Amino acid sequence: MKNLILTLFILLFASSAFAGSCPMMAKSVDAKIAEVQKLKDAGMKAHNSGDHAKSEELLSKALEMFKG
Repeated sequence: MKNLILTLFILLFASSAFAGSCPMMAKSVDAKIAEVQKLKDAGMKAHNSGDHAKSEELLSKALEMFKG
C-alpha cells in the first residue's frame, strides 16, 4: 500500500513539473506553423506566376517540416 501511495504521489508531482513546458511547446508549434505558412504562400505565388519548379521546391520544403 505504501508503494502505491508513493508511486501516485511521485506521478502527481512529476506531471505538474512538466506542465510549465506547455507554453514553450505551443510557441514552438506556432513558429513552425508560421514558417510553413510563409513557404506555402510563396509556393502558391510562384505557382500563380507560372514558376512551377520553384512552387514545387517551396511546397516540398513546407511538407518536409511536418516530418521533422
